[in-house]
Amino acid sequence: MGPVPAVTAQMASTKLNPNDQELSFLEHLVELRSRLLKACLAILIILVLLLPFARKLYATLAAPLTAVLPEGSTMIAIDVASPFLTPFKLALLLAVILAIPVVLYQLWAFVAPALYRKEKRLARPLLYSSVVLFYTGCAFAYFVVFPLIFGFFTRVAPEGVTVMTDISKYLDFVITLFLAFGITFEVPIATIILVATGMTTIEQLRKMRAYVLVGAFALGMLLTPPDVISQTLLALPMWALFEIGLLMSKILLPHRQTNGQSDEDERADQATS
Repeated sequence: MGPVPAVTAQMASTKLNPNDQELSFLEHLVELRSRLLKACLAILIILVLLLPFARKLYATLAAPLTAVLPEGSTMIAIDVASPFLTPFKLALLLAVILAIPVVLYQLWAFVAPALYRKEKRLARPLLYSSVVLFYTGCAFAYFVVFPLIFGFFTRVAPEGVTVMTDISKYLDFVITLFLAFGITFEVPIATIILVATGMTTIEQLRKMRAYVLVGAFALGMLLTPPDVISQTLLALPMWALFEIGLLMSKILLPHRQTNGQSDEDERADQATS
């Protein structure tokens, strides 16, 4: 009769394992919901703070266009609700952009426990750098590209055509450019990730410099008006950021110089360290 309780206890513990795993999965879902709620709360708080200044924010956003409009031309609102909805939409989009650090922090806090020590050391600076580079790309678009683009558009207007842009269409256009330049400025991060994951090596990327430069000018031709100045203003920073990505890959990932180490070997090294 002595061994029976021990066997029963062992069977009970075996049955509890699936429940433990299910509880752990539910706990992860609860934590994910908590992180998402915190990120949404940050966006909501920023939105509430920005709403009183929505009209001024739109005037600031439209400044690169209004500064080059012909005398007597103004921006117009075609839809009845555009004077209200367009500044509100801008405030919401700006709240999301400004809350990116908080959103990424919540994402990092959720994912970090599952990462190895070496992955954490690499991922943290990449997250910070990606935020800074995205904001830099948006600032570059606003202060450098917008004046050139809108100046070009207003100069090439046919005779007898009055340039009067709809405020909603303008917002959609500039948001597209913000995203395009913000994502373009993530080239160093993409370069480091490609090298870190072993998809390519630093030496292979160096051999592709000519193709990268041609691709940068081709992308600049698609994203900017058909003039050499604005196309060059996008292509040259993109190529320079690619070179910065190569340099940072060489510093952060010296073992990927010529031949990449397999992910399994890296994880084994991290597990034993």
